[in-house]
Amino acid sequence: MPRNDSGPQSVYATPPAELLQLRAAPPRERADAARNRAAVLAAAASLFRERGVEAVSMDAVAAEAGVGKGTLFRRFGDKAGLATALLDEQERALQEAILFGPPPLGPGPADAPASARDRLSAFVDAYLDYLLAHLDLVRMSETAAPGARYRIGAYRFWHQHVALLLAGRPDPAADAHTALAALAADHVRAIHAELGPNRLRTSTRNLITALLP
Repeated sequence: MPRNDSGPQSVYATPPAELLQLRAAPPRERADAARNRAAVLAAAASLFRERGVEAVSMDAVAAEAGVGKGTLFRRFGDKAGLATALLDEQERALQEAILFGPPPLGPGPADAPASARDRLSAFVDAYLDYLLAHLDLVRMSETAAPGARYRIGAYRFWHQHVALLLAGRPDPAADAHTALAALAADHVRAIHAELGPNRLRTSTRNLITALLP
């Protein structure tokens, strides 16, 4: 693999097919279903801001949105499903920046791609920006049931992206899971209060980029 003074080059300049397949897409639905979905998500976002995620019930969301409880549960399943739907737009924006945005978060031009180290560091910073802005929602989506975090489509995207950047490791798939463990919402919430955002960010970035050769 070519190297320069900044470390190993990015393993991809053109977005690979597996990442394109994993990126989130807006739901396709009828106009009336889209209106109901928008009303529910607006109601949930408002209630979560006012009362906090844990204090809001699905009944309260249904009442605020003016839809039946059965409709709400069929559409979103539970409060974690609501959290995942609310996060969808932000996750899509981050994924698009990773795939097509300017370096170092994005790949850069094919003839001078960003290094894997720079891209990994930029991903940690961008993900923490997203996570800290929506910490309670992400935590809800990740901890609703045992192993919920690893079944979320967005997690599979982050994992594949990090694994591609760690392609020089003996087992990049396993190491990508290890790296992402430091970005779990429950973990970040627990240590954010103790360390503060700057120490949290620096420590996490240093830990994850240390996996690179």
